[in-house]
Amino acid sequence: MASDLDFCVALFVPANRPERFAKAAAARPDAVILDLEDAVPADAKAPARAGLRRDFTELPVIVRVNGAGTPWHDADLAAVARLAPTAVMLPKVERGEQLDAAAAVLGPSIPIVALVETAAGLAAARAVASHPAVGRLAFGSVDFCADLGCAHEREPLLPARMELVLASRLAGCTPPLDGVTTDIRDPALAQQDAQHARALGFRGKLAIHPHQIAAIREGFRPSAAEIAWAEAVLASGDGAQSVGGAMVDEPVRKRARAILAWRGSPARRRDGM
Repeated sequence: MASDLDFCVALFVPANRPERFAKAAAARPDAVILDLEDAVPADAKAPARAGLRRDFTELPVIVRVNGAGTPWHDADLAAVARLAPTAVMLPKVERGEQLDAAAAVLGPSIPIVALVETAAGLAAARAVASHPAVGRLAFGSVDFCADLGCAHEREPLLPARMELVLASRLAGCTPPLDGVTTDIRDPALAQQDAQHARALGFRGKLAIHPHQIAAIREGFRPSAAEIAWAEAVLASGDGAQSVGGAMVDEPVRKRARAILAWRGSPARRRDGM
């Protein structure tokens, strides 16, 4: 199941708009997130929950439920357990007790994508990533900024992003998903944000509009120069060597192998890369 969470682009679609489910999948993300939380007004949450389905696509389907402590949380988890999607996305995870309670309802076959969206969540990120029910971390960057009162910009969010990468690595999880790019008019910005996330060690990003999908995927694609460098490094032989005037040894070769492996990953092959 963990391999089903190793994807690049996950697209949110409001769970109260079933006519958009197939359209979201047809936009060719790597996963579709049916959102019962922020995208759905309070009076539409029950009908949205009742209309959950996963038969519109063969892609991974994730359901973002309403958070613990909300009036809808328990019913959401029960509905997700019956649906048996690829995973459930749990918002504002801050404590192991939240994960224990969700896992007790969902069972062992439905992993949790844990959204880190608060200062308390970031402080607990290493413990959260190590929880047996968690398959992957994701950064709820907009909510995180609201909680801290900081700007939704790369520099102030750098420490938080690096902590999520470190927490995932220490726990042996798939590297985390970065948060959304809120400007849906500028795909170039989504691409730049993806490039920044990839440079930090993220291996995927959340999308809120189909126009962002190709841009995000391009941002995570190794450049032609990186691929050429990696191929030259791996062709240099064993031991310490010089490639392009720089010393190459095993840690450098490990980086080169990772670049070429990412180029050939399933998320890349979905659109012919």
